[in-house]
Amino acid sequence: MIQINGLAEVVLNVRDAARAVAFYGDLLGLQRITPEGQPGPIFFRAGQATEHVPALLVLVPLPSDAPQFGAPRTLHHLALTVPAEAFDEARATLTAAVIEVRDGKHPVLAVRTLYVSDPDGNEVELISPELVP
Repeated sequence: MIQINGLAEVVLNVRDAARAVAFYGDLLGLQRITPEGQPGPIFFRAGQATEHVPALLVLVPLPSDAPQFGAPRTLHHLALTVPAEAFDEARATLTAAVIEVRDGKHPVLAVRTLYVSDPDGNEVELISPELVP
């Protein structure tokens, strides 16, 4: 059996790189590690390093003539952890940015969750380790 230590990266195709960077970088606060203006994929740090490999979210800008996304899409959603003390502030920030926030209940963990859609329609879950009764 292969031993997996963790998730290294999630890579998303995006239609509008500027909107995606604003959503993941400015709104969600992920740290961009690709230099501004560098062509190609845009890398964000999305978690702590495990054995010198950080958890990454990678945005791959699609050419303007790329076919539209069609159904079915294979990505169900991606989940990012938020500290318990920052969960309510995250909700308020998203609401203030006129992002539709959908409440959710994790199917197996007693934690707080919410869901939003990124500019390309990918569902993003914010999950907090704060226990819910």
